[in-house]
Amino acid sequence: MKRETTDILISGGGVAGLTAAAAFGTAGFSVIIVDPAAPVTSPDAPGSDLRTTAFLQPARTFLERAGLWAALTPHATPLQVMRIIDAAATPHVIRDFDAADISDLPFGWNLPNWLLRREMVARLTALPNVDFRPGTGFARMLARTQTAIVTLSNGAQVDAKLVIGADGRASPLRKSAGIGVKTTRYGQKALTFAVTHDAPHRNISTEIHKQGGPFTLVPLPDHCGKPCSAVVWMDNGPAVQALADLPAPAFEAAATARAADTYGPLRLVTGRSVWPIISQIADTITGPRCALVSEAAHVMPPIGAQGLNMSLQDLACLLDLAVASPGRLGSQKMLDTYASQRHPDIRLRVAGIDALNRASIAGSPILQDLRRKGIETLFGISPMRHGLMELGLGAR
Repeated sequence: MKRETTDILISGGGVAGLTAAAAFGTAGFSVIIVDPAAPVTSPDAPGSDLRTTAFLQPARTFLERAGLWAALTPHATPLQVMRIIDAAATPHVIRDFDAADISDLPFGWNLPNWLLRREMVARLTALPNVDFRPGTGFARMLARTQTAIVTLSNGAQVDAKLVIGADGRASPLRKSAGIGVKTTRYGQKALTFAVTHDAPHRNISTEIHKQGGPFTLVPLPDHCGKPCSAVVWMDNGPAVQALADLPAPAFEAAATARAADTYGPLRLVTGRSVWPIISQIADTITGPRCALVSEAAHVMPPIGAQGLNMSLQDLACLLDLAVASPGRLGSQKMLDTYASQRHPDIRLRVAGIDALNRASIAGSPILQDLRRKGIETLFGISPMRHGLMELGLGAR
């Protein structure tokens, strides 16, 4: 079998991998992207990803660069206010962080993951230099001086100047490159689902903290004429599994109570998915002729919309380096620069989200009181509040 050649091979056809293929393809590089499974692009199909992604301001710029934003805009719900509620306090502590304090734009825009996959696959179809191969996975690679020889799951081989691992927390590429990871387990899981409610969300993303983990309501477009929100409900593993097994009416009552009656009664409009919560950082984010991005490089609890937005920062860094010196694509110098620019920021943000999650889990009255005082302090000092919001957007 004749060996193919390409500039870039991407392992992983999730949202990060599809975005990477669109971005590098739009920039003019030849791209092959592989994934063992075909993307699910309908909310009702088996295996559909019912989570949503909040793209922060810098992410929109990158999506525009990848030729994706125009197709996503009609489906995007602005996130104007980030509201934090400490429901363990009496009375509840409620503080609003308004994007208008630091920007003319909202903090970000929320989109369903299944829809992202649909629009991203459509974009790849329009790029003649991108070859998307669902149903074929990465098997192994052998790095050489000028290229990497990648063997795919169907036995085909590809010569690629750069191999990008966007293939998840159990990344086959990372394992093939012999890169280790540090994993932190919290004993938590997350339930994801969407609900309608009577009160409008007014483009407010609400994070409600109580023992066990946050309950987050993120705005979505109206559903059948009713206000709609995506929900991420984090708690200890057994509690989440018990909730997932409840009949719909009992579950809706439990969700309404946990939401502190923020929008009135909550009514399910999707199924419920359960996801394990961990933090994970790769020991290094590069190897010979390969770079790790997204969950292959870093995983964190879904707090503050940092996960995929950090992934797009990974991709933006890689793309900038590739465009600046296309003749050095995949070279050790390029990869060393990528690692030096991204790995320290990844470590800082994963540590920060880890601390926030531990504070949210806190069950003792003393720790809950510290959490309440922390929220009040961050909100009460304007420079600190503005700095926190800018850091959340990805500002240095």
